[in-house]
Amino acid sequence: MSGPKKTGLGRGLEALFSDVQISIDGKSRNTAAIGGEISFININDIKSNSNQPRKNFSEEKIEELAQSIKTHGIIQPIMVRKMESGYEIVAGERRWRAARKAQIKEIPCIIKELDEQENMLISIIENVQREDLNVIEEALAFEQMTVKFKLTQEEMSKSVGKSRPYITNALRLLKLGQDIQQMVIDGQLSGGHARAIASIKDPKSQMAVAAEVIEKGLSVRQVEFIVSHAPENSKSRKIVKKNIANPQIASIEDDLKTILGTKVKIVNGKKRGKIEIEYYSREELDRLIDLMMSLS
Repeated sequence: MSGPKKTGLGRGLEALFSDVQISIDGKSRNTAAIGGEISFININDIKSNSNQPRKNFSEEKIEELAQSIKTHGIIQPIMVRKMESGYEIVAGERRWRAARKAQIKEIPCIIKELDEQENMLISIIENVQREDLNVIEEALAFEQMTVKFKLTQEEMSKSVGKSRPYITNALRLLKLGQDIQQMVIDGQLSGGHARAIASIKDPKSQMAVAAEVIEKGLSVRQVEFIVSHAPENSKSRKIVKKNIANPQIASIEDDLKTILGTKVKIVNGKKRGKIEIEYYSREELDRLIDLMMSLS
């Protein structure tokens, strides 16, 4: 009989993280580095991680960090793992890039023995926790954690310090067309714009709203208004007219959306109405049921 199915890292992340000290300019400083002994490695012996979830690096910010490194040195070591030839970055690629720009010959590193799964997962978690990813890169990272590592949303939530609704809503962004995803990556659309546009089911309508955002410089709030008041059938058109006439309904919808972490629509009739709560997976349905049961 086979043993229980394992998910995530082969050993706890806690075993990989601890405080260390590093001597810089003759002074011993505490760092929040990932634990282990520090070695100074020739920067040319280190290569980037092909599985790095972060694909876009701001040259302006790299230059700023390079100037800081020239003045203060690298305060926090990067994490690497030994390869057949040299070392591969696990976490800290931005510092490595900035150090190269600053023409630093050797950089402080912590060498870890990691398998491929641990390497990829730590790289993802480190970037998400530091909020170094744009929302599309972050969504792709969550998808990797789900598909490749079979992590549940609850496990991901604990690993990266994000709520389950946050992760669910992030994954929804991958339903956007590739053109719109690229607009987000290029900085033409913000994460807030993308989340609002993701509520539109029709790809052509998504693209039309995205183009309007770029052309007119619409705010996220304006896009949310367009999305919520752009019904797909005549029945919902009547509902929208009623809700426009009663802004209090829209305000209540916003409050419920914040509380429940998902889209909520109030259908307000003459004598009766209903509240529609959307969910996007079985796990999300279970979360909403648990939340409502806790209120009883």
